[in-house]
Amino acid sequence: MPAQSIDPWGDNLIEDYAAIARHFGLEKFDAKLFPEPNMLMRRGLVFAGRDLKRVSDSIKQKKPYYVLTGVVPSAEKIHLGTKSVIENVKYFQEHGAETYVLVADLEAAAARGVSVQEAQERAREFYIPAYLALGLDIKKTKFYYQSENRTVTKLAFEAAQKITLNEFKGVYGNAEPGRIMSAVTQIGDMIYPQERNGKPMTGIIPVGIDQEPHIRLCRDYLNRIKSTGRFMPISSLYHKYMPSLDGQIKMSKSNPKGSIMIPEDQKIAEKVIRSAYTGGRATLEEQRKLGAVIEKDMVYELLKQHLVESDKELKKIHDDYESGKMLSAEIKQLAVEKMNAFLEQFDQDMDKYRQRIEDVHFVEY
Repeated sequence: MPAQSIDPWGDNLIEDYAAIARHFGLEKFDAKLFPEPNMLMRRGLVFAGRDLKRVSDSIKQKKPYYVLTGVVPSAEKIHLGTKSVIENVKYFQEHGAETYVLVADLEAAAARGVSVQEAQERAREFYIPAYLALGLDIKKTKFYYQSENRTVTKLAFEAAQKITLNEFKGVYGNAEPGRIMSAVTQIGDMIYPQERNGKPMTGIIPVGIDQEPHIRLCRDYLNRIKSTGRFMPISSLYHKYMPSLDGQIKMSKSNPKGSIMIPEDQKIAEKVIRSAYTGGRATLEEQRKLGAVIEKDMVYELLKQHLVESDKELKKIHDDYESGKMLSAEIKQLAVEKMNAFLEQFDQDMDKYRQRIEDVHFVEY
């Protein structure tokens, strides 16, 4: 069993992704399965999944399928891990998936102490424009509020009748009422598109590995009721965490010194990058001679996961830095420039989509 547990509500950093994948019986991700894989897929940042061939076949054979993700509108900013999720949702959207984004206002109320009304206001003012600014197509994305979707509530209630308290404790480690409500509601969300379309269909849920317990609980439930023929088991796709730039935990709002949130003041982002943990050597002479220990370098990881789209450009950065041609101060300067450009573009796109909020498509219940 892995030394570290997976906690959907925590900030722990996974040390051995291969061990986690083996323990939970996940498939190793093969980018060759998917046409035109995105940079997260190409670079091994997407590392595992479940029932991925079914999704691949849907893309290649142009069969109907869906991709779903959610918004928990409990904070004023989002972290870079959310950007990774949206990158993968965007990939499937661009490859034919019917796209759903749920606003988890019930989960925000049950597990985060945010009222349903406040959660919806935050979603409209920030989260929905932010997800669109990160790349989702406003014309092809369907949004809905958990609290207003009675079909999701019905599906969650049905799931709650089939899941035992001991099973829940086995998956999550505890059984707090708010978390139970959140988990069964998420089951309703994950299978809602199938119920809405009135037939079993392939669905893919891209998440960070910390969300695996939710996926596992849903799949166990669907396996239990498979004789009904109502639903197809959901597929899932897992990406690695973006480590905190101090190298300690996954990047999150709980660690402001090592995290860059979205949106962010460019001066704050620059300060975080310039104080980041690097793989640089003790002296300039050693750096020139030996090069950086690049696998320990958080700034290179930031470029790799979020800021450099071109594989050719990333390879040059890698080779120059590893050989000693590039210094730690130089890679930090490059990251600052690219992060500033990203943040500036994000702010512009946020303004654009805030003005278009009335064009957002909400599901008709």
